[in-house]
Amino acid sequence: MHGVALFLHILGATIWTGGHIILALIVLPKALKESSTKILLDFESVYERIGMPALITQIVTGIYLALNIESDVLNWFNIDNRVTNVILIKLALLTLTTCFAINARFRVIPNLNESNLALMGWHIRAVTIISILFVFVGVSFRTGWLY
Repeated sequence: MHGVALFLHILGATIWTGGHIILALIVLPKALKESSTKILLDFESVYERIGMPALITQIVTGIYLALNIESDVLNWFNIDNRVTNVILIKLALLTLTTCFAINARFRVIPNLNESNLALMGWHIRAVTIISILFVFVGVSFRTGWLY
């Protein structure tokens, strides 16, 4: 089961991070150049169908994988344990992602227009960087980069 969970977790990360890299490096510059909210909204509506399930898959499998590393959830917050510090970093990144998603979904996107398109751009860039950090931290479980 661990192997299946790890595979699904990596697949979800590939979809989530890859989609945000495409959004940040290809779609966003075109939308900003043309001052077009439609370009962003069209991408978001298509990507959301696969991106959100990928994120949910990562959350579920991430919890499962973290429980395999440390079954006592309270120990995930033990800053004296280097291995569980990596879990804590992942949880912090998830919290940041959630905050950006809620803000974008309920504040930025409903009011999106040409004048605040740059604000959405900052959200996209931030979530893209966070998603890349997610991958880096995940790889560190195997490489030991962070402990």
